[in-house]
Amino acid sequence: MQFGYFNYPSPANEPVLNYAPGSPEKLNLKKALASLKKKTLDIPMYINGKAVRTGKKIAIHPPHENKHVLGHFHMGTKQHAEQAINAALKVRTNWSNMSWEARAHIFLKAADLLATKYRFEMNAATMLGQSKNAYQAEIDAACELIDFLRFNVHFLSEIYKQQPISAPGIHNRMEWRGLEGFVLAVTPFNFTAIGANLPSAAAMCGNVVVWKPSEGQIYSAQLFMRILKEAGLPDGVINMVYVDGPVLGNICFRHPDFAGVHFTGSTGVFNHMWKQIGENIDNYKTYPRIVGETGGKDFVMVHPTADVDTVVAALARGAFEYQGQKCSAASRAYLPSNIAKAIKEKLVLAVQSMKVGSVEDFSNFVNAVISEKSFDKIAGYINKAKKDKKAKILVGGNYSKKIGYFVEPTVIETADPKYLTMCEEIFGPVLTIYTYPAAKFEKTLDLVNSTSKYALTGSIISQDRSAIELATEKLRHAAGNFYINDKPTGAVVGQQPFGGARASGTNDKAGSMLNLYRWLSARTIKETFNPPTDYKYPFLNEA
Repeated sequence: MQFGYFNYPSPANEPVLNYAPGSPEKLNLKKALASLKKKTLDIPMYINGKAVRTGKKIAIHPPHENKHVLGHFHMGTKQHAEQAINAALKVRTNWSNMSWEARAHIFLKAADLLATKYRFEMNAATMLGQSKNAYQAEIDAACELIDFLRFNVHFLSEIYKQQPISAPGIHNRMEWRGLEGFVLAVTPFNFTAIGANLPSAAAMCGNVVVWKPSEGQIYSAQLFMRILKEAGLPDGVINMVYVDGPVLGNICFRHPDFAGVHFTGSTGVFNHMWKQIGENIDNYKTYPRIVGETGGKDFVMVHPTADVDTVVAALARGAFEYQGQKCSAASRAYLPSNIAKAIKEKLVLAVQSMKVGSVEDFSNFVNAVISEKSFDKIAGYINKAKKDKKAKILVGGNYSKKIGYFVEPTVIETADPKYLTMCEEIFGPVLTIYTYPAAKFEKTLDLVNSTSKYALTGSIISQDRSAIELATEKLRHAAGNFYINDKPTGAVVGQQPFGGARASGTNDKAGSMLNLYRWLSARTIKETFNPPTDYKYPFLNEA
């Protein structure tokens, strides 16, 4: 029972530590890396708060050091999926009825634990398990994750304040319920913050969750699960399982209490999920919420007035930070003919200066791609470009998996704006550039808009305000996150709510109230203080 109105004002974004030479954070992070490298973790699933081990162990290797073993996780079966659903449903009523301030403080405590006690361990786990450099881990596993937890508490408190008006003699109120059933969270390898936010955002709203993290992110995901338990999350609210995707989907999507899916991953997988849900629609107690952020083929559109150095920095960072494995990574660029030569020359020099190697050497800008499967896919695109007369490798193009899954940052130039690598999602450190006639800027905007089925992120770089306005209007539906004079990556919680449309997802904007509305079911309650005692209205009297 609540005895007050509890206020959670908008927080400040978590400050990003810079890890400068000799700084305390750099020393602490290196200690955390060394400590984790000495351990071999035995990683269970968590069902109803209990550690579950099956004995079917899968080794976890750093993508940049494939001979080292960080630990093993225990692979589950369909029985574990069923157990997780049952555990979630068993506690659903108690969790959804828990007072808001009690729920909120669990996630606020988790944020504080991440900001203090576990900051360097979580960053180190992300660096080793997902091959992120120190800065990329800091902005993801520390700052963005902390921001998700704190801002979502604020956003949800603002939603709860939203109430209908009342008229004389009656009082209206709105109750924001959790969904009636369980939510499935399926999370990706590339962001520790997304992996944590998808289950926790739904849980914060009063839902119970079955969470399947990507196998490439289990090493950091299990740490967040332990942090939630330490913060006081009741058993069964979030159940983390490592079950094969199709097996888990068959169990969850056929269950009558399936209430929604919170997903980040490939467009193909999301499409299959949607189809399965549609095929089972008659089985459900309620219409499920389907929320997904999927693929991207993100663009940088350069105007003839653009500053060359600004363009080069945007392309170098936007395409090659975290090896291009961001959904928002710059993957195709359109250069005007008047400055294309200067941009290409400086971009080649910038890429040649990038060091590639292990995350433990902080001077490396580029690390390994996530897996051998990903490596082979990226190498396949590079090989096609090397053999195709329509394409030319300007810089990079080499790769090796002798030590880890290393792909050089690669720039492909093509004279065909519909060339393969201008259209298809690669999800690696590969940027394709096309030079357009400087006088045909507006026509090229139409090309940008029509080339890809995706619509996640994009940017316009220009010093001409009218050109910026034109691009903003003509590319209105080409990107859910649009950047002016910047790279198309780096969305910050509370500042740039993230998500795209078309084949890039449902655009439910993680990092804003919009996403949380999807995990709530509103109930309007009207109370009449002086109810009528006769059905007759005055208009019925003729005299």
